[in-house]
Amino acid sequence: MISFDEAYKIVMDSLFMTGTEAVWYEDSFGRILAEDVLSDMDMPPFDKSTVDGFACRSSDLGHPLELIETIPAGCLPQKIIGENQCAAIMTGAMMPEGADCVIMVEDTEELSTGMISFTSTYVKTNIAYKGEDICEGDVVLKAFREVKPQDIAVMAATGHTSALVGRKPRVAIISSGNEIVEPNIKPGLSQIRNSNSGQLAAQVKRAGASATCYGIAPDDEEETYILVRKSIEENDIVLITGGVSMGKFDFVPSVLERAGVKLLFTRVAIQPGKPTTFGIHEKARIFGLPGNPVSSFVVFELLVRPYISGMMGFEWKPPVRYLPLADRFIRRTADRMMWMPVKVTDDNRVLPVEYHGSAHISAFPDADGIISIPVGIKTLQEGQMVEVRII
Repeated sequence: MISFDEAYKIVMDSLFMTGTEAVWYEDSFGRILAEDVLSDMDMPPFDKSTVDGFACRSSDLGHPLELIETIPAGCLPQKIIGENQCAAIMTGAMMPEGADCVIMVEDTEELSTGMISFTSTYVKTNIAYKGEDICEGDVVLKAFREVKPQDIAVMAATGHTSALVGRKPRVAIISSGNEIVEPNIKPGLSQIRNSNSGQLAAQVKRAGASATCYGIAPDDEEETYILVRKSIEENDIVLITGGVSMGKFDFVPSVLERAGVKLLFTRVAIQPGKPTTFGIHEKARIFGLPGNPVSSFVVFELLVRPYISGMMGFEWKPPVRYLPLADRFIRRTADRMMWMPVKVTDDNRVLPVEYHGSAHISAFPDADGIISIPVGIKTLQEGQMVEVRII
């Protein structure tokens, strides 16, 4: 049995990249950029007005101004602003030659002669100058970032309509055990529904990868072997839940070795999640996850999710909050790192949720996050600051 830190290092040291693909920029949301995005033009592309008003020369503001034209947004100015002249201009419109400021409509009045008079004492240019935001060739988005909605706008504004992104890893999900039936089936005596596959598929998608469920492998070594071989051939990652403990029918590790997988560890000193297996194949990486749904959920978040992101060139870091415990917490043993589900109260304190162990999946919908308790620590004191990993 190895420590969590050792397991994490082994997993991340085995990282391989999935390659890249080009997608339409609007479809790149949530994907990982594989190259820098450069602007194909200056932004703004010309000096433009930032308000509705009158473009003029600041040296003429003490005099009535002759209105010589109106410049709508999207139209080119037709005249040059001369002494004591101005042009009505709309927000975003191109500045006319000769003008060095725009006076806001609300700071002016129209005289009986039709001239425009400046009525304020404060003068602001109200001009966005060519290239003041971005120059042609500037890097506007750096590679290896997750694309956000605001990034889509930047791509559109800079003409980057084809985005090169990391290819989504293909992830196979296999549940194992004769006691498992699919969710649409009423379990018989000694049977339980397959809650792992759907949960893991959702976690895979949230991590930015593609999930394929390969069904339930029975407690038959040959059938499990065939399913494992097929999933390895067709995917980058294989997740197998169950069959990795020490029971008579827990033969997943031996099946993996038979399929050409080199096992790098089979036990991790975490609770829940002790019987976690990890191995490498020339075509894929294989995670043997515990059969209990809480364990598989936690191990995925701790080991699989950062691995998926890394395959696309992105270093994923979980969102965390540092908050005080609302009450004292004591555990019976401290030989493993414990991950405990918690809720954040309205006054921003941390309270453990009612939790009966690794099969108690109904505890997690009410949890805001999980906290870790290191090996050797049995007691956490009220008010002690803890790191809440948001889930």
